[in-house]
Amino acid sequence: MSDQKPQFDPVRYKQTTLQQWESAAEAWHRWGPLLSDWLGAPTETMLDMAGIGKGSHVLDVAAGAGDQTVSVGRRVGSTGRVLATDLSPGILEFAAARAREAALDNVHTRELDGENLTELEAESFDAVISRVGMIYFPDQQRALAGMRHALKEGGKVAAMVYSTAEKNGFFSVPVSIIRRRAKLPPPLAGQPGPFSLGGDKVLAQAFIKAGFKDVEVKAVDAPLRVESAAECLQFEKESFGALHQMLSGLSGEEKDQAWREIEDRLGEFEGTDGFSGPCELLIAVGTK
Repeated sequence: MSDQKPQFDPVRYKQTTLQQWESAAEAWHRWGPLLSDWLGAPTETMLDMAGIGKGSHVLDVAAGAGDQTVSVGRRVGSTGRVLATDLSPGILEFAAARAREAALDNVHTRELDGENLTELEAESFDAVISRVGMIYFPDQQRALAGMRHALKEGGKVAAMVYSTAEKNGFFSVPVSIIRRRAKLPPPLAGQPGPFSLGGDKVLAQAFIKAGFKDVEVKAVDAPLRVESAAECLQFEKESFGALHQMLSGLSGEEKDQAWREIEDRLGEFEGTDGFSGPCELLIAVGTK
């Protein structure tokens, strides 16, 4: 009998991640107004830290349905350009449609793995951003190296991630309940996840290791505000495919029981003004 510990399989993980985002693409687009309300102000902070302004050429990595891509397109204006990349072609279709609806002809999309950015022309962007995308990369150093490759000398990379589970109850509560009910083991060493870059100095050290200088990390309070715990649960059930993957080993009734417990626990964040789910983001910036 082998006592060898299970190993993280990055190829299988990436295949599963692609499937999850393809499935969640429509929901992520549909919940766009909530995402704009929730992450709009932190996104503007990230763009400020990256030095993005009129005429900037910007690479948006793991762009998703393009909420922040459109914000960048508006900011850089007609003399700037934005390339939105993502592993999921389905979700990029929504990003492209959103740019068209906003009458932005300076926004383009390209299906591209965030760990394969060396396929892009070297030193072709003034800034690179990634909003809650780096947490999904099995090889974060490879992703950062690709961002550095695409960046002009003196340009900046800025990334937004969740901080620790303790400060992100809106998401860590569902994850912890599902993990317990599904009897899932702790994440394997090196495995990406929502809070994989949230520990003390972890994000800054990743940037420094990748060769960036003048690295700065800012913590931003960004509570998720909706009408009720039920609405938060609906958003998470529809938009976060990883939760369904974690529940896949349970029966239908067991899944229902898990969702009921999650909604009950999320109810702790309800008040007279509605639901306010704790969320703390970290925004890092580094210069090439």
